Amino acid sequence: MLKHVLPFIISLALISAVASSCKQKTNSDKSANDTTAMSEMQKKVNDYAVVKLTTDLSKLTEKEKQMLPVLVEIAKIMDDIFWEQTWGDKNALLDTIKDPYTKQFAEINYGPWDRLDENLPFIAGIGEKPKGANFYPTDMSKEEFEKWNDKNKASQYTVIERNADKSLKSVWYHEKYADKIKQASELLLKAADLAEDAGLKKYFTLRSKALLTDDYFESDMAWMDMKTNTIDLVVGPIENYEDELFGYKAAHEASVLVKDKDWSTKLEKYAAMLPELQKELPCDPKYKKEVPGTSSDLNAYDILYYAGNSNSGGKTIAINLPNDEKVQLAKGSRRLQLKNAMRAKFDKILVPISEVLIDPSQRKNIKFDAFFGNVMFHEVSHGLGIKNTITGKGNLRKALKEQYSGWEEAKADIVGLWMVSWLIEKGELSTITVEDAYVTYMAGLIRSVRFGAAEAHGKANMMCFNFFEDKKAFSRNEDGTFKVDIDKTRKAVAEWSAFILSVEGEGDYDKAVSYMKENGKVRPELQAGLELLKTANIPKDVVFDQGVAAIGL
Repeated sequence: MLKHVLPFIISLALISAVASSCKQKTNSDKSANDTTAMSEMQKKVNDYAVVKLTTDLSKLTEKEKQMLPVLVEIAKIMDDIFWEQTWGDKNALLDTIKDPYTKQFAEINYGPWDRLDENLPFIAGIGEKPKGANFYPTDMSKEEFEKWNDKNKASQYTVIERNADKSLKSVWYHEKYADKIKQASELLLKAADLAEDAGLKKYFTLRSKALLTDDYFESDMAWMDMKTNTIDLVVGPIENYEDELFGYKAAHEASVLVKDKDWSTKLEKYAAMLPELQKELPCDPKYKKEVPGTSSDLNAYDILYYAGNSNSGGKTIAINLPNDEKVQLAKGSRRLQLKNAMRAKFDKILVPISEVLIDPSQRKNIKFDAFFGNVMFHEVSHGLGIKNTITGKGNLRKALKEQYSGWEEAKADIVGLWMVSWLIEKGELSTITVEDAYVTYMAGLIRSVRFGAAEAHGKANMMCFNFFEDKKAFSRNEDGTFKVDIDKTRKAVAEWSAFILSVEGEGDYDKAVSYMKENGKVRPELQAGLELLKTANIPKDVVFDQGVAAIGL
């Protein structure tokens, strides 16, 4: 993105809009149109339900309470860096927006593009969202990048810029955002001084160093070794979703967390079952030959602060990290279920959707435990399957390029659902039935596809819904509601899992592109269902009342 030119263009567009508005004050028809436009922006803001993020502070020590404001400050720095990565100068945009609803919507979306509506611009004069966000020059072609010989160009932690002679150069994150990174690193050391848990202290110390070097391996390993901590912090460049050009670059984010130890204890047994679950995957054995790490764990948390990438558009309700394949193969990964955020989405969005679009006879199967299980095993399944292609094309991210995130999310969705039904049938999950899992998944899928297909999760949701439709796993009644066929869904889950795992295992980029192009979009059957939701005033997602005051400190 052209940081200096584009804000100037926006300013001119907005000045022009204000001038036009003044001329229209004598024209009643145009004034009415202006009112309609303002109410439309207010409606967009109201599509997000406000949720307060807090927790039971009585379970924290005094030093842990002192630590939380420090972690919130770190998170705010990650937020500022993400603005630079996705847009540029935050204030150059927000300071020129006069309408409060438009400004609020820009803050929700970290820019002038609606993340839950195909990234369409909602401010006059703004073009399409650059596929490479602010990670690459906007005038750089894929061909130029691929021909360029630079060992750091595909690193997750470099920004690509131009030299004075227009040639390309790689700039490490810790150099690009040096002042902010230094401040965050120092705050992490301050948090380490307050940490009473040895594992947490080590992680904070190593993460502080990692921010300054862009080498996250040791801090990721230390994060995996933490078992007894109550406070947790996900911080740094994490996910690759924002880079839709190649899928290489990781965007900054932060999540401030407090562990629910009672819920976490209930989940411990499933981590030990991962090697068995890997063996049972419904695919050719060659796509499950890797052995998942045995240090994986499952925990439930209250999240107290979202920042950066995790706070943009549709909000994360579960986390599976680290993404480093070397760490995953050595130690597995950690799955963090964000229980308070998950409950908010279930109560405010999923249940109301089911009351409009799920067959009345199956609404009794909409259960929070099923939603929790589906989301949890979605995250678990990220650690299963295969991390390196069997065709010599390297790891999946390298082989599938910008397609990787969408296919990996589709795998997590469907393999996670397979795991839930397998565990129920083996008697390992006793609080829900297979019917509960499938019907709740269907309602959850409709909830998710409302995000559109502009990013990885949206593309994954579309492919999953369309595969189920093709396999007649559900039918649509005359009243517009959907009814799940349990037997056909069970078969479709196995077949879709096998197909995705084969595409990933082969690293078949061409097949990934062609299949997603054909099936990663809304079809008439789904669109008809979504139309019924438009008059139901059901929120699309949530935004947060968060921070030190909301926590109660």
